[in-house]
Amino acid sequence: MLRLTIAAALLAGTALAAQAQALPERVKTAGKIVIATQPNYPPIAFKDVATNQLSGFDIELGEAIAKELGVKVEWQETAFAQMLPSLQTGRVDAVMAGMSDLPARRETADFIDYMDSGAQFYTVTAFKDTIKTPEDLCGKSVGASRATNWPRQIGEWSEANCVAKGKPAINVVGTEGSVDARTQLKTQRLQGGVQGSETMSHFQKLEPNTYIPLGKPFTHSLAGIPFAKTAEGTQLRDAVKGALDRLQANGTYDKLIEKYGLANNAVKPVTINQGK
Repeated sequence: MLRLTIAAALLAGTALAAQAQALPERVKTAGKIVIATQPNYPPIAFKDVATNQLSGFDIELGEAIAKELGVKVEWQETAFAQMLPSLQTGRVDAVMAGMSDLPARRETADFIDYMDSGAQFYTVTAFKDTIKTPEDLCGKSVGASRATNWPRQIGEWSEANCVAKGKPAINVVGTEGSVDARTQLKTQRLQGGVQGSETMSHFQKLEPNTYIPLGKPFTHSLAGIPFAKTAEGTQLRDAVKGALDRLQANGTYDKLIEKYGLANNAVKPVTINQGK
């Protein structure tokens, strides 16, 4: 029995060493992956109000990836607009912040696509009698984080669904972030907002009888983990993709999807650079 136990331990150690071997030498030597995040996007990344510790789907998935690779994670809280520049300068090794894999972003980064997303219109209960569908937002002020592509997408939707049908255009308001958009909506400076479909159920639970989704998501996108387009970045990307493949095979990914209420957002298998 002892021999079997020792053999199993050696086998596990060998497997872990092989996984670590796929990492860039600098990462192996440091024993860590530096990942940028922004904890203002629950349930993807946020701070637990009780402990002030980082939490969320991305945080737990990032920790699981690092464990699979035999290293630690060093999380760096970074403004969304600075995430890709930080990747290019080598300040961070990767980003986990529910970032959409877009063609323009792939000019400087490669993405592992691991989550499905989409832009979702919503309002608050104060407007429930007058705003019941996305079309009711025509002529109204609708806000979304200016650091995302949502303001542009709202404008495109407005042109096709408001202006083209003889209705007044949506007044698109770029906000400091999704928190700011929700604050302005609750104070009725805005009449509608847009954020990722993966976040709506969380906020409906967090603030009951406050937010009302309007229709279905009006866009479709893939959220990805970006890496620098360098030899080292590509090596790390491939190692992380291998770890994610194994986490999907052993059920860890599915457990986290279920824990954070993201059943409609799972991507299996994970892909590379498939965002549109």
